[in-house]
Amino acid sequence: MKYWLNNRVSQWHILSVILIYVSYRVCGNIRYSIPEETELGAFVGNITKDLGFNVKELSPRRFRIVSENRKKQYLGVNLKTGILFIKERIDREALCEQSLTCVLILEALIESSPQLYRVEIEILDVNDNSPLFQTREVNIEISELMPPGTTFPLQSAIDPDAGTNSVRSYQLSSNEYFTLKSQSDSEQNGIPELVLERPLDREQQPTHRLTLTAFDGGTPQKFGTTQININILDANDNAPVCEQKVYQITTAENVRKNTLIVKVTAVDLDAGLNGEIIYSFTDHTPDTVRDIFRLDSANGEIRVIGTVDFEETVNYQIMVQAKDRGSLPLLGYCKVLIKVTDVNDNSPEIITTSASNFIQENAALNTAVAVLRVADRDSENTAAVYCRINGGIPFKLNSSFNNYYTLVTHGDIDREKVPEYNVTITCTDSGSPPLSTSKTIRVQVSDINDNAPRFTQPSFTMYVTENNIIGASIGSVSAFDPDSNQNSQIRFDILSSLIHGLPASTFVSINSANGVMFAHKSFDFEQLKNFQICVQVKDAGSPPLSSNVTVNVIITDQNDNVPVILSPLPSEGSAAEDTMPKTADSGYLVAKVTATDADSGQNAQIVYQLLQPTDESLFTVAPETGEIWSIRRFGQKDSLRQKIVILVRDNGIPSLSATVTINVSVQDDTTENASNIGMFGTSGPWTSDFKFYLMISFGTISLLLLAAIVILGIKVQRYRTETNSDCCCWHTSYISSRDSLRGIQKASLNIQMPPNYTESGTFPQPFRYDVRQDSDMDDFMFLKLDGVTAPIIDIKTGICTAAEHGKVSQSTSKETTEFRKNFYYIIEHSPESTLDIMHRAYF
Repeated sequence: MKYWLNNRVSQWHILSVILIYVSYRVCGNIRYSIPEETELGAFVGNITKDLGFNVKELSPRRFRIVSENRKKQYLGVNLKTGILFIKERIDREALCEQSLTCVLILEALIESSPQLYRVEIEILDVNDNSPLFQTREVNIEISELMPPGTTFPLQSAIDPDAGTNSVRSYQLSSNEYFTLKSQSDSEQNGIPELVLERPLDREQQPTHRLTLTAFDGGTPQKFGTTQININILDANDNAPVCEQKVYQITTAENVRKNTLIVKVTAVDLDAGLNGEIIYSFTDHTPDTVRDIFRLDSANGEIRVIGTVDFEETVNYQIMVQAKDRGSLPLLGYCKVLIKVTDVNDNSPEIITTSASNFIQENAALNTAVAVLRVADRDSENTAAVYCRINGGIPFKLNSSFNNYYTLVTHGDIDREKVPEYNVTITCTDSGSPPLSTSKTIRVQVSDINDNAPRFTQPSFTMYVTENNIIGASIGSVSAFDPDSNQNSQIRFDILSSLIHGLPASTFVSINSANGVMFAHKSFDFEQLKNFQICVQVKDAGSPPLSSNVTVNVIITDQNDNVPVILSPLPSEGSAAEDTMPKTADSGYLVAKVTATDADSGQNAQIVYQLLQPTDESLFTVAPETGEIWSIRRFGQKDSLRQKIVILVRDNGIPSLSATVTINVSVQDDTTENASNIGMFGTSGPWTSDFKFYLMISFGTISLLLLAAIVILGIKVQRYRTETNSDCCCWHTSYISSRDSLRGIQKASLNIQMPPNYTESGTFPQPFRYDVRQDSDMDDFMFLKLDGVTAPIIDIKTGICTAAEHGKVSQSTSKETTEFRKNFYYIIEHSPESTLDIMHRAYF
C-alpha cells in the first residue's frame, strides 16, 4: 500500500477525493469512504464536528464507538480531538469478499443519555490480489478428428478483489492450433474457452502444452497462470452435442432432496458404444456444487442431494460434460445456470451490541441496560422485523433506527423484591409464514459456562462380533455437565482421526444426543482385531467447553472361515495320490493331512476324522495331528488301491468343515519278500535282528528236538496199531495273528479304532508261495524215527496225516522236500516269528 501511495502521485488527487467524507444528519447517519489497507493511524474524519458535538463533552458524556464486528475494532476515536482514525488493518476481501460494495457499520454511542448514531465506513477496493486458478495444470483429451471451431471450456480464475480489480481478461500462449475465446453474460463471470483453429494430427504432434494467463483490471495490472496439457487421441468422429448450450433454471431454496432440477440431453450421431452417452460434471466443478447436486450419468438428470440456501449462494453455474463410450471417447459440453429464489427460512437474529450485567436497584427511569440490533438473512421483502418484550417487568424496548433497539428501565426496581430479571425479547419478521426469535437477557446475575462436560468413565470398552450388521448399535458413552440451562446441554462427536489410513467416521458413528454408537461397516476379525477412537462431548455454552475420552472397540471372532487343507495337495483332479508297501505292518504311517483355519480360539481348533475309507479295518486317523495309520497288514483279498476321505472340521458353532480325498496305491513287493527269505540273514533292514533271533531259535530247537524224539517215538509206536487213525497235529490256527494290533503303539496315542474293526484270525485264502532251491534253510534237518516218517502236513488244508506203512522209505525224500516247502511258505506269509512257527509245528 505504501508503494501505491508513494509511486502513484497522479492518483493522489483521486485518493484525496476518496478521503473527503460526505456527512449528513439524516436520521443520525454519517458516511466516510476509505481505501482498504490504509496505514494505521490514518485520518478518516472529524466525527465530533460532523455530529455537531463539542470535543470537550466527549469524555463527560461517555462517548464511544461500537463496531458491528465485535471481534475487531477497526477504527478508533481520539476523545481529545474528535478525530476518527484507522486502528486495525482493514482487508476488504476478508470483510466483504467480492461484493461490489463493502460498508463497515459503526455505532456512535453516548451512554450518559442514550443516543445512538449510525456511522457507515465504505471500504474501497485496492488491487492487492492477483488472479488465481484452482489448479496449476489442466489435462484435456481431444480427438484428432475434432473439427476446427470446436470449443473447450477452461477453468476460470478467481480474484478476491472486486470491480475493475477482479479478473477482466485471459490470454493464451502463442500456438498454431488453438486460440482463446472468452464468453460472458450479464450475470456470470467470463469463462475462457479454448477454440480449435486447425485440424489436429496425432501422428505429427501427440501433445500440446499451452499457458493460460488471467489479467485483472487493476493498476498496476496483476495476473495468474495455469498450464494446459492437451493430449490428442484417436477417437470416433462424432462428439455428443447438447440440445441446449445453456440451460437456465429457477428454483426456490430449501428444495426437497432428490428433486429433479433439470435434465440435460445430448445427441451422438454414432452407433453402438460410440453413440451411448455418459454425463458427468467437468473436472473443474467445485466441490460445493457436487455436494448439493447429483448428475445421473445415464440419463443426464440433475437432482438435489444437499441443501440449496439462497443466503449462501444465489446462482450456480454447472458445466456438464457428455462423453460417448467409444474406445476413444468424444466430449460435448453444456452449461446449466441455476438461479435460487428466496423463501422465508431464516428466523430473525438478535445481536446484543451493548449490555450491562448489573444494574442498581434505584436506577433512574430510562437507564440504558442493553443496545440490541436485529438482523434477518432473508431478502428485503421478508426482513422487516417487529420486536417486543414480555409485560409485567419494569423494562421497555425503545426503537431507534434500522432495526436498532435500546432496552431501558421503565419503573421502580427493588432488589429485595426481585433479585434478578429475565427479560425475554421476541422478534418476528414479516414473512409468510412469519418466523420468530426470542432472546432472554438476565439482569444482575447470570450463569456462565465454567464447567466442562465430564464422562462417567475414564475410558470405554465395547465388544462387537465380526460380520456385524451395518448400522447396529455397538454400545454407548455417557457424560454429564453440572452447569444449568443451555450450558448443560451436551453433544457427542467423534474426533477426526485415522484408523489404518481411513477416517474414524468410516468405521463408527455416534448419536450426538444420547451417545449411542453405531457400526458403519461390517468388521472382519481376521483383518482388524481392535481399534481406538476419541469421542468428544461438548456443551452448548458460549464459548463451548469439551472433554475427550478414548473408546476401545474390540472385535470378537466368529466362526466364518472354513478349514483350508494345506497338504496333501491334489496331484490330478480333486484327489491326492500316495503309496505304501503291501507288507507294511500295523501302525505304518500312511500319510499326514495338514490344515489351517483363519479363525482364532476354539473356532480355529481343527479335528481330523476318517469319513469314507475303502475298508474301515485298514486305516485310522489321529484326530489332533491328522496322521493316517494302518491298523493291520494287507491281505490277499484287500484291494491294491485304497480311497481315503478325511473330514477336517473346526470346533466352532456351527462347525465348518472341508474334505480331502487320498488315493493310496499299495505296492506289491512279493518278489522282494521272497528274496529276503531266500537270502535269509543277508539282506533287508532286518538282517541283524533276524540273525540274533535265529541263533536263539537254533539253540532252543536243539533242546526241543531231544524231547521231541522221545515223544514222537512213543506216539508213532502208538499210531502203528491204529492203521486208519488220523493225527491232527497242526491246525490252521498256527498262522493266526498273535495280536492283530501288534505295532499300533507306534501310532499316535489319539488314534481311535473303528467300531466295526475285528481281529483277523484266519490267514487269507488261497495260499501262494515261492521256493528257492538255493535257500539257506537246507541246514534244517527233519528227523525220521524208527523208519517211520514224521506226520505229513497239508499246508493248503492245515491237516496233519500219518504216513502209510510200507511207503516210508520210498516217500522219505519226497516228504522231506514237501515239508521244507511248506515250512518256507509259513515263514514267508505268517505274521508270526520263526520261533513261534517252529514251536507250533512241533508241539
